[in-house]
Amino acid sequence: MAMMKAAAFLGKGRIEIVDKPIPDVGPNDALIRITTTTICGTDVHILKGEYPVDKGLTVGHEPVGVIEKLGSEVKGYKEGQRVIAGAICPNFNSYAAQDGYPSQDGSYLVARGLCGCHGYKATAGWRFGNLIDGTQAQYVLVPDAQANLAPIPDGLTDEQVLMCPDIMSTGFAGAENANIKIGDTVVVFAQGPIGLCATAGARLLGATTIIAVDGNDHRLGIAKKMGADVVLNFRNVDVISEVLKLTGGRGADSAIEALGTQMTFEQAIKVIKPGGTVSSLGVYSEDLKIPMSAFAAGLGDHTIRTALCPGGKERMRRLMSVIEANRLDLGVMVTHQRKLDDIVEAYDLFANQRDGVLKIAIKP
Repeated sequence: MAMMKAAAFLGKGRIEIVDKPIPDVGPNDALIRITTTTICGTDVHILKGEYPVDKGLTVGHEPVGVIEKLGSEVKGYKEGQRVIAGAICPNFNSYAAQDGYPSQDGSYLVARGLCGCHGYKATAGWRFGNLIDGTQAQYVLVPDAQANLAPIPDGLTDEQVLMCPDIMSTGFAGAENANIKIGDTVVVFAQGPIGLCATAGARLLGATTIIAVDGNDHRLGIAKKMGADVVLNFRNVDVISEVLKLTGGRGADSAIEALGTQMTFEQAIKVIKPGGTVSSLGVYSEDLKIPMSAFAAGLGDHTIRTALCPGGKERMRRLMSVIEANRLDLGVMVTHQRKLDDIVEAYDLFANQRDGVLKIAIKP
């Protein structure tokens, strides 16, 4: 049996390299030889035991690679072709997908008794490194490959498209969910990789005053390059007062929360105008409280929207077209590179945010 190296979750605080069999390919699958992947903040939540997955599961959900083998029913692709697949890889024939919520598709779990016959299950469209073996390995099996594989345009490097499967798609979804109109004022809380992409997405959607908030001046500098007009270091200023001052007391049209803490969620509500929108991208590890006064006791016409990264080949094609058209360069976010064999050290670097790290390109 042919074997491969993979980074597996072995228990709280333990993600290590193990040997696993190279997956068999079913008729609707594709086997991808990984050329580049990366570590996400969600992977760190898994490492810390804050998000539950099965022990022994291969982690990671951001694949860039080459088609090694195609299932018999997968048409229009060829072995040896460079591709990406979204972190979210639903079955687009499902009820949830046809209802407009493919990221919440659990139809493939019905036969295993893990989902009701309707096939709706929150977050179940996220399979890699959550419910099936993920991408921090030499190979990954892509299910429903016909709908989820996206060819990489000629001339784009692995690093240029590495953000597309999750970070870019998620950050842009935060901007899309913020109901941004041309001329809007938008506040983006947290300028990690997803927040930076949300900042860039707000600019592309037509916001003309983008206020980026973070506690790290280096990241705030990158936010300026991504499209922020104003940067606020919350360690030095009262963010709510500054936003109200910048908007003449009106409040922002929308706020994007890209961290996942009570403080940032609460501040996002406090800075928006009546009728404003909070777009939440954070992964929360405890119950949230809504401040009654800022929420106008529920009478302020506010909107709160959440999102799970959109996937599928059309989403990936659109994101790569933004990069190919030179509207945005996300390759600059890849600040470090490590071999798959060095994944433990890479997790330590990323989780502790040392050495100016934003994203690490992991090369098998």
